[in-house]
Amino acid sequence: MQKTRAIVATSDRTAEVQEKELRPLKPGEALLKMICCGVCHTDLHVKNADFGDVSGIVLGHEGIGEVVEIAEDVTSLKVGDRASVAWFFEGCGHCEYCTTGRETLCREVKNSGYTVDGGMSEYCIVTADYSVRVPEKLGSPEASSITCAGVTTYKAIKEAKLLPGEWILISGLGGLGNLALQYAKNVFNLKVIAVDINDGQLDFAKKHGADLLINPLNEDVAKVVQEKTGGAHAAVVTAVAKSAFNQSVDAIRAGGRVVAVGLPTESMDLSIPRLVLDGIIVVGSLVGTRQDLAEAFQAGAEGLVVPQCEVRPMEDINDIFEEMEEGTIRGRMVIDLRS
Repeated sequence: MQKTRAIVATSDRTAEVQEKELRPLKPGEALLKMICCGVCHTDLHVKNADFGDVSGIVLGHEGIGEVVEIAEDVTSLKVGDRASVAWFFEGCGHCEYCTTGRETLCREVKNSGYTVDGGMSEYCIVTADYSVRVPEKLGSPEASSITCAGVTTYKAIKEAKLLPGEWILISGLGGLGNLALQYAKNVFNLKVIAVDINDGQLDFAKKHGADLLINPLNEDVAKVVQEKTGGAHAAVVTAVAKSAFNQSVDAIRAGGRVVAVGLPTESMDLSIPRLVLDGIIVVGSLVGTRQDLAEAFQAGAEGLVVPQCEVRPMEDINDIFEEMEEGTIRGRMVIDLRS
């Protein structure tokens, strides 16, 4: 039986490179020889058992690999394609969410690197119909970042339902927010308010065309936004702080939308009278569908969005997790999985 080296979550809350056996393909599946896999904050949560103990699972949901084998019934992929291993690994295909374009909300969803083995492995088995092909002109490390961070922010901006030229506030300009900024400016043609407590992130935002920069440690976000723009038409919050959500609520105009992406443990504050009288809309946005990912990939292939990536070997995984916890990472860390 074929073996593969993989990064596995262990019972002592670390990640370890182990050798695992590869089972034969079942109908509907494809085997990918992995090229690379990005490292996401969710991988850190899984490794730390923050969502429950899943020790023994192969981590990773930002994977890009080349198809080397398909089951006899597979028609959606062919050998030689590059394809994704995304957080949304598979839905049931028949529930109200799967049949109405909201498949990521499927109650029977399987998630790569959490409920099924993920992409941090030399080889990975995927459900072919749920693995999205990567356009030829998009590099694999860049595609890996778009597979999670990119599609998550792309979908969130779609959820904001804005028109070109309207104001969007992006709170948190890290691994997610810097891609949100590029999608907002270059794909949706929006005016962007970049909010972050890190001046380095704001410098990046300025370089990539943000129209208004605010550091909440130095300025009152809501006051500045209301004075200079009349209030944002929408806010996308990728930050993981309650304060970021509250600032965004206060910074939007009547009829505005707050799109929640980050996952702080606290509850946000929202005055019910303001919610009613100002027609405020609050919506959660969870990663993206296969169609969203195909669209997000295409923007990358056209050069409209350029992820900032650093490629590292498999053995660096625990160092990367430490750097992630220390907040020293800029852009996305990507694991090279080629032997």
